[in-house]
Amino acid sequence: MMETIAGITIPDTALVREATELVREAATPVLFHHSRRVFLFGSLKGQHRGLRVDPELLYVGAMFHDLGLTERYRRADQRFEVDGADLARDFLLAHDRSQAEARAVWLGIALHTTPGIVEHLAPEVALVTAGVETDVLGFDLDEIKPDDIDAVTAAHERPNFKQNILQAFTDGMKDRPDTTFGTMNDDVLAHYVPGFTRQDFVEIILGSQWPE
Repeated sequence: MMETIAGITIPDTALVREATELVREAATPVLFHHSRRVFLFGSLKGQHRGLRVDPELLYVGAMFHDLGLTERYRRADQRFEVDGADLARDFLLAHDRSQAEARAVWLGIALHTTPGIVEHLAPEVALVTAGVETDVLGFDLDEIKPDDIDAVTAAHERPNFKQNILQAFTDGMKDRPDTTFGTMNDDVLAHYVPGFTRQDFVEIILGSQWPE
């Protein structure tokens, strides 16, 4: 059965249904509803920007983008973004999507916390970050009609979302602090993990084994 929220239709396909159930089973309600909002807000921003996107690919990118924060899927040896990107790639390939399509979704998830790059790539890449920036950071809300914002947040409410998402970030990264180097993720650990010390890029250069 087709579901439409704020004029955006959730694709009624086996791939989308399976992606929804996989994320629903693995993620907390906070992350599940956030991920659905990322798809909806990313789709709305895509419309505003005149971008054409494969809705199935954007849906998987949005729904899998935070799976690396979940107890079921997080690892300790790589960035959480790569956890989700790897899962999405394998999921899409198992559902007969092409290597190029799976790679685009991989990039959309892997780069969603790396500003300044994705807007130069394919819409399936760029709009995952656009959705995340809308829901987490409130960027460019003027690109979405107030009624559409209300419709999205009515379907997927965000009670105490700021504190809840920060807790999810902390829980998902505190056991792999070194993976946050060079990203905004170290801001989270600096705020919430006692004893966390950021690595300093300048000090790494000055302290390298090169004499000059």
